[in-house]
Amino acid sequence: MGFGVFIHRTDSIYEDSPAEQYQFPGQYLGRVQSCAGDWIIYYEPRKVAATRGYFAVAKVAQVIRDPKAPGMYVALIEPGSYLDFVNPVAFSGQDGVVERGVLNEAGRISGRAQAAVRSISAADFNRILSLGLAEDQLELPRTGESLETSSLNDLSERVQEPFLYERDRERIMQLSSRIVRDRLFRRLVLQAYDKRCAITGLKLINGGGRAEVDAAHIRPVERNGPDILVNGIALSGTAHWMFDRGLISLSDELEILISRHANDRDSILGLINKTGRAIVPSGVYQRPHPQFLNWHRENTFKH
Repeated sequence: MGFGVFIHRTDSIYEDSPAEQYQFPGQYLGRVQSCAGDWIIYYEPRKVAATRGYFAVAKVAQVIRDPKAPGMYVALIEPGSYLDFVNPVAFSGQDGVVERGVLNEAGRISGRAQAAVRSISAADFNRILSLGLAEDQLELPRTGESLETSSLNDLSERVQEPFLYERDRERIMQLSSRIVRDRLFRRLVLQAYDKRCAITGLKLINGGGRAEVDAAHIRPVERNGPDILVNGIALSGTAHWMFDRGLISLSDELEILISRHANDRDSILGLINKTGRAIVPSGVYQRPHPQFLNWHRENTFKH
């Protein structure tokens, strides 16, 4: 087993779904198999417009032949392991490239940097992970949720310290912590939505500096919903309650749908923003994905 970097493009010709699977040709089979059972980082190449660089982490469950495409293989991602970075990490910064393994003996970028799949050292993996999950300001959890800041800080502090194997693995294990993942997901969603409710359009900050908005999963975690930004939406407490109980939903075009079972439709109409459409981030890769919106309409929304 070993860490790896998988290149993924939003306009990829392959049938990729980062939170579920990664399709690749046979020439990369050995490299991908070496990552089975371990964690990988997704990277969007610099030639992509508005590239996100290193943008997410996930765990490879197993590698199989693609039953639909001869000569192709699929790396299946362990359910619930995918996590978008709070801060996409650029290929290079003030201190040079963050993935030191792509440098040759002369300290220059080698052809290895062009490989669609490549192994990565524990030091490079943790350097990128620490930058991607670092939080400048901690988003407070919803009422009743535990802070447990020590476990989160272990992921982002002391980036310049030596990367010992035991510490590396301890940090990786924390990626499976539900408390840590919930906090990072909240930070990611609130950051993308500018702490504004997608349904009401309200941006309320209380006296303690806490945003009065929730990071809601469109397809719940307990129903196999991933911690991926496109499965998230920022909702105020009332909107979240209605969304979870199927009184409101969204069309693929982000039109706000109101259930015919709602007993006070006029009040709901008074709550939603005047456009009648959800207010979402400008980036396409940040918006609710039709796959999850369809799931919510089919399994939660009361038609």
